[in-house]
Amino acid sequence: MEKRNKDYCVILAGGKGRRLWPSSRDSYPKQFIDFFGIGRSQLQITYDRFANILPKENIIVTTNKEYADMVRLQLPGLAEENLIAEPISRNTAPSVAWAVATIAKRNPDAVVVVSPSDQFVLNDDAFGKNVQEGLDVVGERKAILAMGVQPSRPEPGYGYIQMGEPSGVEDIYKVMSFTEKPERDFANMFMQSGEFLWNTGLFLANVSYLRQCFYKVYPEVANAINCMEGGVTLDNALKFCQQSYGSFPNLSIDYAVLENCPEVYVMKCDFGWADLGTWHSIYECLSRSSNDNVVIDSTVMMENCKDNVIKVPKGKLAVLNGLEGFIVAEKDNVLLICKKGDTSGQIRKYVNEAQLKYGEEFV
Repeated sequence: MEKRNKDYCVILAGGKGRRLWPSSRDSYPKQFIDFFGIGRSQLQITYDRFANILPKENIIVTTNKEYADMVRLQLPGLAEENLIAEPISRNTAPSVAWAVATIAKRNPDAVVVVSPSDQFVLNDDAFGKNVQEGLDVVGERKAILAMGVQPSRPEPGYGYIQMGEPSGVEDIYKVMSFTEKPERDFANMFMQSGEFLWNTGLFLANVSYLRQCFYKVYPEVANAINCMEGGVTLDNALKFCQQSYGSFPNLSIDYAVLENCPEVYVMKCDFGWADLGTWHSIYECLSRSSNDNVVIDSTVMMENCKDNVIKVPKGKLAVLNGLEGFIVAEKDNVLLICKKGDTSGQIRKYVNEAQLKYGEEFV
């Protein structure tokens, strides 16, 4: 696969991953875990995937400052100048704005793909082909291109993108709407309509257009940069990000850019995808036993058990009898046993309650 110097990637690796608690902990979140026992963490797998598509020196990783050493340890080949460590958590939009300014300083003609660090991709060849096709498209126009995949089930834990008019490029459509984590009934309607794709969280654009979008979304930040000596320059934008990061509003990249910029499109992709952010999504994307149990890199004895997802530490044996439709997950000082369902909100509640009642050591 041809690698071009103008192609860049930003990997978002700053989240706490609390929806996969207790396996994912604030001190060691999911993107750094070898969750499936294959010898590589989710961050490393994502880095490897993009290193096959574009030059390694063009891969930027953003994370929180408390995880910077983990990134360095897991990605020893990542140049120090390609690691952006946020001084304070401000969701994904500010970190992408910082990364985009960094890339624009190096190559004002660059095109970029922004990616979460915790995704399952079944077909890496198809993924690489879609990414390169998408980078070609955004290199020729002022637009943002999201990557979507056909829903295989009515998943309420995912975001959905409604396809609008064809763009004139095969499999690329104008975006009509975004819906984040709908109720299951709506998710079923979306899937049945054929008009909606799952939002993978991957999007592409050229950096000059992205910078324009960020200035519109963050007018107060743009004004602050403009008031610096020399006005709106890349040097001032980078200086502001480094010194005044806390001034950015706390916005997700989906809301800040995808829902607020005028030229947003979606590419219908087919590379086999799942978000590995929740127990439910992990259960849905992994292979199951004859009784529909999913055992994740764990030693388990089961009898009369069905439709469960189980993750226990190495060196421990789980013995289960008569369990149906549950999550069983243990890590360090926490054991979670709860109904499987759409539990991401419920697990967040448990995390918050454990933090309040018993302290930081349990989250």
